This record gives sequence, structure tokens and C-alpha cells, in this order.
Amino acid sequence: MACTKGVVFDVNLLENSTLEDGLAGWAAVGECTALSVHNEEPEKVPTETINTVADDYKPSGRYILAAGRAGEEDGLRRAVAGALKPRVTYRVAGWISLGDGAEGSHPVRVNLRLDDDDECVVEGGAVCAQAGRWTEIKGAFRLKASPCGATVFVQGAPDGVDVKVMDLQIFATDRRARFRKLRKKTDKVRKRDVVLKFGGAGSISGASVRVMQMDSSFPFGACINGGVIQNPAFVDFFTKHFDWAVFENELKWYWTEAQQGQLNYADADALLDFCDRYGKPVRGHCIFWAVDNVVQQWIKGLDHDQLTAAVQGRLTGLLTRYAGRFPHYDVNNEMLHGSFYQDRLGDDINAFMFRETARLDPGATLFVNDYNVEGGNDPNATPEKYIEQITALQQKGAAVGGIGLQGHVTNPVGEVICDALDKLATTDLPVWLTELDVCESDVDLRADDLEVVLREAYAHPAVEGVMFWGFMQGHMWRQDACLVNSDGTVNDAGERFIDLRREWTSHARGHIDGDGHFKFRGFHGTYVVQLATATGKMHKTFTVEKGDTPLVLDMDV
Repeated sequence: MACTKGVVFDVNLLENSTLEDGLAGWAAVGECTALSVHNEEPEKVPTETINTVADDYKPSGRYILAAGRAGEEDGLRRAVAGALKPRVTYRVAGWISLGDGAEGSHPVRVNLRLDDDDECVVEGGAVCAQAGRWTEIKGAFRLKASPCGATVFVQGAPDGVDVKVMDLQIFATDRRARFRKLRKKTDKVRKRDVVLKFGGAGSISGASVRVMQMDSSFPFGACINGGVIQNPAFVDFFTKHFDWAVFENELKWYWTEAQQGQLNYADADALLDFCDRYGKPVRGHCIFWAVDNVVQQWIKGLDHDQLTAAVQGRLTGLLTRYAGRFPHYDVNNEMLHGSFYQDRLGDDINAFMFRETARLDPGATLFVNDYNVEGGNDPNATPEKYIEQITALQQKGAAVGGIGLQGHVTNPVGEVICDALDKLATTDLPVWLTELDVCESDVDLRADDLEVVLREAYAHPAVEGVMFWGFMQGHMWRQDACLVNSDGTVNDAGERFIDLRREWTSHARGHIDGDGHFKFRGFHGTYVVQLATATGKMHKTFTVEKGDTPLVLDMDV
């Protein structure tokens, strides 16, 4: 992991954040902005937090009110105490609300400005705040060099809207400590005690046993396209280290029907043939895409009735052609960030897409799929808004069967990811990371960042799989996210991924005890057991599934 020598973890770098000394150290931003300190009513003070700055941390209830703001740049600021270290992930925490009488919700941003470069704004987090409730800040940042000093700013919301800030904090996160907790959590979530019972205990007592895990019940996958499957180095890494596939573009409507009536399924068919040869299931991505700027121009030119017919034609054509071929479908991609079809065809169209997909291909699990939900930095894509969207779809008869978190990640924080997963788990729907790429130019830090995301996902019981959005340099949407260099060599991030997969694979050796039993604790998946006796060797396969009690299996020999 990246060197953190001299870094003090979980110590707040903003002095007087709980306002015990009033406004000392805090300053208004904006000529008309006035700051004042207030105490929140006890029953309104937040009680739940992901803040780990102290084991017994509870919000203080004291807050700054920034009133008289004349624009979105107005708010408050204070200097950061102590030196910020490069290559260290810092959390930005605290609580934001809006003044009484503010209507609706508004984005409020927490940013840093460095003394070395006042023009450089470092994003520290953003929330969608509203009056009458406190919203927790779940931001993070990382610097490439140590600044002479830094100042934190809280800004945003329209002019005339008062902003409240409680317990604003900045502190370095201890990833090693978090990983220790996740290893224990992983053992509970992904492993099970197993007892293999062999007949004829007296005759085989002491015989040698070897147990090897052949595959995992938790799949990892990657996106592919028509070009990369011609690259031997890509194919070699993909077939060795990934279990599933997803097509980067070849199933999207703008690819299969770029021009009205001119259908192209040949590219998707070729990729399906490739996956069939290597035994890789494929996620169906995607039937529709809700974002305006990726919709074909010919579709934008259709009137209401023509667009309705085109949507039905897309559903019927795609799903009858590939019925049973894709175990998952992302039905209408990125509905938190786009509403092209809803704006033109009405509020029911999104649910209709799910209902009709379920009718035409009833065996497929149907997903919502969106980005930034796991990052805590996009007011438009909070877990709460995602759950509201899912609930609204279900109320209209949509068979939502899974939640896709794209996972286009920069500088991830484990506690923030876990908090999002915890919230989404309340839906009782399986969660997949569907388009994971971890962007960082420093490959050592990229490896650390990747480990953060993968450990959080693997340790969480709601997550059932992870798909990478590419892995090879020169063949990725985000270029500073590769695991494999363009020459086929595996970089540190790729090695970290391989090491984690190895860590999450169980093997065991030993001897049968006097009762004819062999016991071990293993990850969920498929195994083969080899029993060596004086008369020869026996092999048998078995599966370890989820369960809270020991799995007892009879091994007939």
C-alpha cells in the first residue's frame, strides 16, 4: 500500500468544528453573508452517522447559520490546521441543512482551495440539502503534493437561501484498519464450515485428503468488444481471471440500429459466440439509455406515436432474438441522470419497459443501472433517490430484480461505499457493481483504491458480483484505470486483483480423523476433494453454498 509514514489518522484537521469557541476561526464568504452559532433542538440532532473520527462520535447539535447569502459562491470558510500530506485519502464529514423556509432541496458543496494556487479548487463533497433535516457529508479528496496551507469552503444553494453547517471535519482515513475489519466481515459473509463424512471410518482413518476450490459463487467479469477479443494478451487475461462478460457497446440501441430500420446484430452475435466458446455468461447492457446525448438522432425526430412504436419494436426485436441468452438486462440505463423517454412518452414508460422485458424474456433478471450512487458526491444520485426510483417502478408493476452500481470510481472511501450498500440492501434486491473502473494515474495508489472497492463489495452480503469496465491499457473508457498494460504485462493494480482473488479461494489439506471426518472452512463455491488411500485416489466434487450452520456432506467411497 501507499506509504503513510507520519500520517495521523482519524484526527480532525478543522479546529473548533463543534463551535465550543463560538465562531473563532470561521469567516463569512460574501459581502452580505452573516454567520451566527445556534443549538439544534435535541430531537432534530442526527443520530446515525458513518463518521469514524472517533468511536463514540455523536453530532454536537451546534451549527453555524450562514444567512444573507447573495449568490451560490457565498457561504463560510476556515483554514485547515496542520499540513495535508500527498497521496493520502482525506475524508470530509459533517452535516448540512438549509434555513427555515427554504423550499425544495439544493446542492451544497464543500471544497478546498490551496494557498499555493488559489485558482485550484479541490472538490471535497456535495450534498442535496433541504430545510428541516440534516444531510451527512460523505466527501473525500487526495492531493498530489503538500500545499503551504489550505482553506475549506462551504458554498452552494441559490441566493437568499440560508445554509446550516454542523461539525464539519477533515481527517485522514486508515485503510489498513478498515481492511482488518473487512477481513473479519468477509469470513462471516462469504465462508462456511464444512464437514466431509467418509464411510468406513476405521479403514480410512488417517488417509490423506486434499480439497481444492474450482470456482467461486461470487463472479467477477469484464466488458469486451469486437476489437479486444482479437488481442491474444487480452483474451488470455480475460479467460484466466474473469467469469462473466458484458458488451461495451454492441448491444446498445445506437449500435444495433444506428440508422432507422438498418439492424446490426452481427457484432453482438460474434461476441456471444466468443463467450460461448469460453463458457462466460453475459450481462445484457443495455436495452435503452435514458440520457439525451446518447440517443440516436433519428429517434429524436420521431413524434409520440412513432417513438412508442419504435420502443416496442426495440423490445420485441431484441428480446425475441436473444430470449434466454442474457441472464441480466440493464433495462433503461442511468435514469437518475436522464429522462429522454419519460419526457416524451410519459411517467409510465420506464415501468412499461420493465414489464414488457419481463413478458418477452421472463427468465432474465432486470436491473436498474446508474453511476455515482456509491460515491457520496453526487446530489442527483444518492442511495435514497435510487431507492425512491426503484420503489416507484415497482409500484407500477416493474419487475426490478437487481440494482446496478456502475462504479466509475475516483479516490474511494470504504465507509461511504458500505453506507450506500447498506441503504440499498434494505430493498432486498441483489446488488452488482456493473462497470467498475478505478481511475488514478499513480498505479500504486490505483491498486490501493481498487482494493478498497473490491473488499467493500466482497464483504457486503447484498453484493452478488462485480463487472470491470475494461482492464487493458488503450482499450478502456477511462485511461488511468487499467490492470494490464498495452504490452500485456500485469501492473500493480492487476496484481492486486489477482492477489485478492487468490485470497478469496479456499484450499485445504489434512487427514481423515478417527470419526471418518475431514473439516475445513471455505469460501462459497464449487470444490473437488481428493482422497488418497492405500488402494488409490478418489475424486469427488461438491458445492459450498451460503449458510449459517456447518455444511455436512456424505462422501461415498
